[in-house]
Amino acid sequence: MMKSLYLKFVVITIGIMIVSSVTAFFISNAYYQQKIKPYNDQKNTKIAQDMALFAERHPEILLNDYLSSISTMGYQVYLVDQSGAGVFYGASFREKKLSKAAVQTVLNGGTYHGMLQFPRSTFVTGFFANELKNTIGVPLTHQGKHYALFMRPDIKLLFNEMHFLFGWLLILSFIMSIILVLFSTKYLVKPISKLTNATKLLAMGNFDVKLDISRHDELGELSQSFMSMARKLEQNDDMRKEFISNISHDIQSPLSNIKGYTNLLEKGSANPAERAEYIGIINGEISRLSTLTKQLLLLASLDHNEDILNKSRFNLSQQIKELIRNYQWVISDKEIMLSYSLPDVDIFADPSLINTVWDNLLSNAIKYNHTNGSIEIAIEEKEETVLVVIADTGMGLRDSEKERIFDRFFRADTSRTRSVEGTGLGLSIVAEIVKLHDGTIKVISKENEGTTFIIELPRGDN
Repeated sequence: MMKSLYLKFVVITIGIMIVSSVTAFFISNAYYQQKIKPYNDQKNTKIAQDMALFAERHPEILLNDYLSSISTMGYQVYLVDQSGAGVFYGASFREKKLSKAAVQTVLNGGTYHGMLQFPRSTFVTGFFANELKNTIGVPLTHQGKHYALFMRPDIKLLFNEMHFLFGWLLILSFIMSIILVLFSTKYLVKPISKLTNATKLLAMGNFDVKLDISRHDELGELSQSFMSMARKLEQNDDMRKEFISNISHDIQSPLSNIKGYTNLLEKGSANPAERAEYIGIINGEISRLSTLTKQLLLLASLDHNEDILNKSRFNLSQQIKELIRNYQWVISDKEIMLSYSLPDVDIFADPSLINTVWDNLLSNAIKYNHTNGSIEIAIEEKEETVLVVIADTGMGLRDSEKERIFDRFFRADTSRTRSVEGTGLGLSIVAEIVKLHDGTIKVISKENEGTTFIIELPRGDN
């Protein structure tokens, strides 16, 4: 039972060799019957006629010596006189049967085309059939006597050395082909075996797999794709572990605070001012947990591609203006200068999710900005898309931070953001929502100079 790819490949290749050889033989045999056989008949007829003509023109030569000499030159000859007596010259015929009608035809001055009329055969062509009927017969007159001369090339004499050479070449070629197939198949299948082992290691959680990716063929491309997939899975696994660690911390920290302050309240030793402060802290932690829970639920919905889109056509500029009004008191309290250019433009999208995008980006622009800083919001219309630009003059991002800005639970350097609290999920949600709407988001930022987010969304159809 063929289970390995190696064995299957070897058997299939050898099978192809055998089928190809058999097919080539049948095609070659058909070509011989249609083209080469008539040509050989004409050529050997001319040679036989020349032999007979030479004997007729030189009556002084001994016919027996002449034909013996011709036989040594690579021809098998059979001479029949009018009485029916025949003499063979040269190598013996394997089959010496010849019809009397054929002999009489030649004695009467006709030509016998035995090569052309030789029965068609699949496995033994007329060229190699050493039979008397596979000859050319021509009339011969010498010293007033009439003969029938039958001849054919002595294939064994002509190819006495070559047929052994061709035989050995055929055998050695077949043996070498099989050996080369065995080695070449091993060369081809070995990377697949390595890939199978690497897949098993990957399935067990071992991402430290190595493959030969120096090949420049389909297997090399497959190995490169596999290594890329392995690195991506490793990154996803690291992100998953980091995600669990972060979410555990972000849930445990407020719960610890809530428990600590409820214990203080339970003791009853706090004065009214302290009690109010403790209650305020507890409510703040509860709100933080509520926000985290909502964001996690939203991310889960986006991850599972749930049918959460409820698209409708709405005025994008009006939506952003409404959001600005909601944040106006925070902007004024931080003494931030806000300017905007929001021409009226409608898009077809989910207004609730799109509003979440602007809410996250504007709240970040305020949160990470400096006192007396500025924020600029602009809408730019294109033929099929809309660009929304939100720029601030805040603390900005380092290059290493820009690469991970949309990773879940990622927060900028805490040494620069001590006074800022967040879940680290906001920008992940923004990126997922934009992607869900077939849009793009790009960030341009420089440390201590500010950050600009550029969001491009399709206008959409009703």
